[in-house]
Amino acid sequence: MQKLSPIEVNEICNELGETYPKSIDQVHGGDIHSAWQIEFSNKKLFLKRNIRNKKLLEFEKFCLQNLRKYINQENIIIPEVIAYKNIKNIEILLIDWIDMQNFDQKKLGKGLGEMHLKSAESNPNMFGFPVEGFIGTTDQKKGWDENWIDCFLNLRIIPQLLILESKILDTETKNKVKGKIKSELLNHKPINSLVHGDLWSGNAGIDKSGRGVIFDPASWWADNEVDIAMTKLFGGFRKEFYEEYHKIFPIKNGFEKRTIIYNFYHILNHANMFGGGYLKQVHDYVRAILNM
Repeated sequence: MQKLSPIEVNEICNELGETYPKSIDQVHGGDIHSAWQIEFSNKKLFLKRNIRNKKLLEFEKFCLQNLRKYINQENIIIPEVIAYKNIKNIEILLIDWIDMQNFDQKKLGKGLGEMHLKSAESNPNMFGFPVEGFIGTTDQKKGWDENWIDCFLNLRIIPQLLILESKILDTETKNKVKGKIKSELLNHKPINSLVHGDLWSGNAGIDKSGRGVIFDPASWWADNEVDIAMTKLFGGFRKEFYEEYHKIFPIKNGFEKRTIIYNFYHILNHANMFGGGYLKQVHDYVRAILNM
């Protein structure tokens, strides 16, 4: 069982102006960071710790702070960043502890729609993101582009294809896939929103009052549909979630095809991170895209 070092606990207490914690209990479930519930006399926090060279938690902090600008807290909440520390190249992120339970997902769907709408109404004129980031542990490129297709291909799909071993997909097939993605998105009018970016069921929940909760983002300014596409990748989102979301953003023609295209990014990333069965899924997605 991993433990926080006395130096780390002392730094956290000094940062928060607190005496020694009442309790520190390790939380299991994630495979990228170590995590703990840390309780003081008047507050309970969620602590994440990263020992990789990559500044994964600094990026998460940036994403959380930006997403919170666009939420309606009556329907959805995003953990507030309490503190971020870098102690001898070990990252520590402290955020709100949120108790979650099983509940309907109406407010989760409505709140996500409101977040997408409010960010879109802020009139962003470029797709992309200002800082280098991560999707899982894979680099997620920074940069901006006025054209959604160029942004999606150059900042997301092509970097993943470059990581993928050539024996998995040859150059000709990669070029065909890029061409097909371009032609399929050509007549689509994307709504530029600040998206969560890694919205599977493990990164969402419901609090005790029924409000939606989203966390562990990999944000960027993108077509709002990329978040909804990913909710369909591993399941776990209910009918009422989609009903409430689509009251704000009705489904557009061609969404089913775009779901495959947008989720191709995540399948490529999983193949690059984990290999195994995801390599077969890459071929399945390539076949589906080329047959559109």
